[in-house]
Amino acid sequence: MKKIKIAHILHSVGGVDVSLRQILHNLDTKTFENIVIHGDSDTINGFVDKDAKPIVDYKLPIYREISFKSDFQAILKTWKIIRKEKPDLIHSHSTKGGVTGRIVGFLTGTKVLHTPQAFSFLSAESKIKKVFFLIIEKLLSKGKTILLASSQSELNRAINEVGFPKSKTNLFNNAIEPIEKIFDLSIPKTWPDQYLCTVGRPCYQKNIEELIEVLYELNKSVDVHLVILGLGHHADHIKQVEDLIDKLGLKNKVTLLSWTSREDVLNIISKSKLYLSTARYEGLPYSVIESLALSIPGVVSDCDGNRDLIINGFNGYCIKENNTEEFSQKIIELLQNENKYLEFSKNAKETFEKNHNIYQKINDLESIYKTQLN
Repeated sequence: MKKIKIAHILHSVGGVDVSLRQILHNLDTKTFENIVIHGDSDTINGFVDKDAKPIVDYKLPIYREISFKSDFQAILKTWKIIRKEKPDLIHSHSTKGGVTGRIVGFLTGTKVLHTPQAFSFLSAESKIKKVFFLIIEKLLSKGKTILLASSQSELNRAINEVGFPKSKTNLFNNAIEPIEKIFDLSIPKTWPDQYLCTVGRPCYQKNIEELIEVLYELNKSVDVHLVILGLGHHADHIKQVEDLIDKLGLKNKVTLLSWTSREDVLNIISKSKLYLSTARYEGLPYSVIESLALSIPGVVSDCDGNRDLIINGFNGYCIKENNTEEFSQKIIELLQNENKYLEFSKNAKETFEKNHNIYQKINDLESIYKTQLN
């Protein structure tokens, strides 16, 4: 039987990289063949399938920043690759992967499944940019593109704001393999044993400044340390975060860590008392999914992605409008109420197993792929 060939197109960093690797590690190799088209400077790690065999990958000038020259080259080279490889389906991931994949899909007549992992217009700090990015999303929603949302919130936004008809949308929640082993840290541990953590680069999306304000409020009544993972690429708000830490006198209460291995990230999350997020928007954040898999309750902002994972009063708390005082109160409540903490911890693991265990969910994605080709 001829295998179904899927071309994955993306800028392979952060959660987008995790998403693709989890899919590739679990797709049935007897039915599916994959190729990967990604940025030439996004990851140094090769891609492998379920049988641990290398997957053909092409490195192109696909970058996060808008560059008409690089973007045009990426589209042209991808067009040539798609004509050569003749995939049955394109699955584009992330904003840049989506732009490239959908244009090439239109040019070659190849059906495209697009997973935004958070729409580009949500990242705009100005109204003009937001309108511009939204117009691009609306234009690219035409043709043979099917929106494959990573969360229900993303699906709702696709229909209500971008204008996708319901008939051209589908849902596959981000999912990961169960975390069966925690490895020792490969980096020096410079923070106390008792701490809270978050994963996310200091930028507009992650809104780390608000989290620093929460930490300041917390330390008025309890002694709390915060570990922030993810400094490095695209951390354009790092100066604002560092200045705020200095201003509020929190230097001894915050540990800032650069990008490190996923094994280190899981180690740090697993030993954290709570997982925190004050993000303005998400697709469906893998760090929150990982915290659920590790039985760690969360206190998070009520935004796309977060609200799909943290069920208020069940496995954590979802705080509307980044209310600093309420955010800190809910953290203190879980730190001081052991019975509630243990209940939320149990419910966190239950949420993961029910909705985000890729061993249970990969069949759903395989069915979606097959259905789009019928």
